[in-house]
Amino acid sequence: MDHPVPSGWLPLSPCTSACLPAPAVRTGLPQALRLIAVGVVLLTALLALPFVHPVKHRGRWLRACSQALLRAAGVRLRITPTSEAGGAVWGGVLVVANHLSWIDVLALAAVAPMRPLAKHEVARWPPIGRLARCAGALFVDRAGLRAVPATVAEITATLRGRDAVVVFPEGTTWCGAAAGPFRRAAFQAALDAQAPVRPVAITFWHADGAPARAAAFVGTQSLFDSILRVLRTPGMICEVTVLDDLAPTGDRRALARRAEAAIARATGVPHRARQPALVG
Repeated sequence: MDHPVPSGWLPLSPCTSACLPAPAVRTGLPQALRLIAVGVVLLTALLALPFVHPVKHRGRWLRACSQALLRAAGVRLRITPTSEAGGAVWGGVLVVANHLSWIDVLALAAVAPMRPLAKHEVARWPPIGRLARCAGALFVDRAGLRAVPATVAEITATLRGRDAVVVFPEGTTWCGAAAGPFRRAAFQAALDAQAPVRPVAITFWHADGAPARAAAFVGTQSLFDSILRVLRTPGMICEVTVLDDLAPTGDRRALARRAEAAIARATGVPHRARQPALVG
């Protein structure tokens, strides 16, 4: 599979719909009922969220809603270490993870309250945009390099304020059989704030231990198409492996490589080499 050469702030993935398996035939609870269950949980979250105060309780509410959405979609969350992510403190850390699916965001939100870095288009996606804003999402314009310094400064300030920030440094989704290079900009924020970097490896499995490639949100499929594909896949497990923190030392290039290597060891999937034209 050829790797397109990205340019500017906008990363590209070579993964297409050809990376996905044929849609599974539903067994057990019909797909329509799962879709209704997801809709009910999402609507309940949106209606109740304005009444959840103060902000510290809102984080707990969003965590509970994320867990409920995963259950409604038939996705089982498995956290390693299993005891509340090993008792880790989540305030003021830069969480970095590989990116395969829209499920990744829900899975991390189900682990602990953290503010996601998202592309600015997400803010206009109803009702997802509203939930993202309520979660304290930081929005970035991936099409323009001029916005990068301001984004780095915003992440730095958020980390210094003792909030956790989650970033997907690949910048786009991959299929899980391959992985992309980590962009470096967010790691500069960790260095500036002297905040630890916490790598998190995300993998998807079937109950029999085979990789669940249907989870990947790649190619030309729409978000709704991807959701339906997940609902048609029985027994999907999303495993979130919380790795050891990395000290904010060295330069952002070295820090990004350390995080990338830690996640690659956990997933068993090497990350492609960074292209010369890629900036960030």
